[in-house]
Amino acid sequence: MALPINIEELLKKRRVESSRIEFKSGWNPERIYRSIGAFANDFDNIGGGYILVGVEEENGMAKRPVKGLEPEQLDRIQREMQGYNNLIEPFYLPRPSVEEIDGRNILVIWIPGGEHRPYAVPENVTAKTKVARYYIRNGSTTIEAKGDVLEELRDMTNRTPFDERGNPDIKLSDISPWLVRDYLRTVDSRLDEKLETDGSGEALMDVLEQMDLLTGPTERRIFRNVAAMMFCEKPEKFFPYSRIEIVVFEKSRIETPDRFTEIGPISGSVPRMVKETMRIFKSLVIKEQVRKIPTQSEALRAFNYPEEALEEAVVNSLYHRSWQEREPVEITIEEDGISILNFPGPDRSIPDEAIREGRILKSRRYRNKRLGEFLKELDLTEGRSTGIPTIQRALAVNGSPAATIETAPERLFCIIHIPVHPAFRGEKTVDVPKNVLLNVPKKLTERQSQIIEIIKENPRITRAEIAAILEVTVKTVGRELSSLSDLVQYVGSKKGGHWELIS
Repeated sequence: MALPINIEELLKKRRVESSRIEFKSGWNPERIYRSIGAFANDFDNIGGGYILVGVEEENGMAKRPVKGLEPEQLDRIQREMQGYNNLIEPFYLPRPSVEEIDGRNILVIWIPGGEHRPYAVPENVTAKTKVARYYIRNGSTTIEAKGDVLEELRDMTNRTPFDERGNPDIKLSDISPWLVRDYLRTVDSRLDEKLETDGSGEALMDVLEQMDLLTGPTERRIFRNVAAMMFCEKPEKFFPYSRIEIVVFEKSRIETPDRFTEIGPISGSVPRMVKETMRIFKSLVIKEQVRKIPTQSEALRAFNYPEEALEEAVVNSLYHRSWQEREPVEITIEEDGISILNFPGPDRSIPDEAIREGRILKSRRYRNKRLGEFLKELDLTEGRSTGIPTIQRALAVNGSPAATIETAPERLFCIIHIPVHPAFRGEKTVDVPKNVLLNVPKKLTERQSQIIEIIKENPRITRAEIAAILEVTVKTVGRELSSLSDLVQYVGSKKGGHWELIS
């Protein structure tokens, strides 16, 4: 079974978060099946995970060339898996794939988040006496779910995200093979080879099955909602008003309420809506200003709106919207900025303070987790909970004021307002601070980003305390902190000091 993503992306931990990837130098079914159970339970709703058997780990990354597995090992492992899979309750089928890399074969086990969680697996699948346990992921570690965490895991059975639910109205004829192939080529998946050599409906159905886009019993497979969101030319057929509407005011909706231009509506698959909206922004909205400074050779350059901030905001509006609401995403362009409105608002588990401050919005209850996974693989979004920090970073680097977020106590809507650069209104420009609050630089690894957040939320924290939170060694934290010297600093004596952000 081919993977829905290129193997190199997994080995280099690109597009897929590192917490969703495990490297195993050899076959250890006891530990591996605990992780399979944890990924299937998908407690954080991030899309399950991948286990790469035959790959050694070195400093958190895959050691190259890979160690690999012998052909007889691959055959034996896959035979054993058939028996171990029957021990998972309720039944769950992980998806193994033999991949050739560096001249060696490895086994990649893809474990999408399961529909019928929670899943219990034996503590030791090889033991004669098998004791079933529930496991979840805690960062990059597999742990047993106990107490309140176990109760919450059980409660999640009734909270299947909308995009993962089956929709009997979606037919194979509604799925565009061209959109599927375009996606597979973009992420460099080997599944594209099958469609290239066989353009039949049966081949397309098989590829969609391997992409985990169908659900239901064998005798009645139905498409998940996300299949239409991503690969249907007219998803409005299933999700009315799933479109983007743009209104451009001469000045503002208050000063010139009658002088406006409507653009759109923009409809189609989610990637198409994002691309078409950005095409309009780039051709009609985004402008650059170059200002010569007599005392220096380089000119100052700024955009009225940085493209990265706008794209992330548009993607967020489609990712976080409810596809059950008959409301479009509305973009309003005024003299002082751009506002993007979607329904409903942020999940109620997100604190009001985080929304008011326009900082990272963390929630375990994602409305459309598979859609977010697809968009991340297309490099259209930075990943889980990083949308707002990405927007704020792009604005700060451009010298623009920070974006603001507006919602109601009932969280019925969400408006993100991206202000125009002051220079385009004849105002004084904004200085870029040395370290932007909540900035998550794109080149940081997930663990480095976690360390930044931990230090920000826990002033005067020590290296040992960070290691305890992340469940890694103090040495590992020390290595990561050394690579973050431009963002964090050590304050105090050698034994009694602490780490803090550079202001």
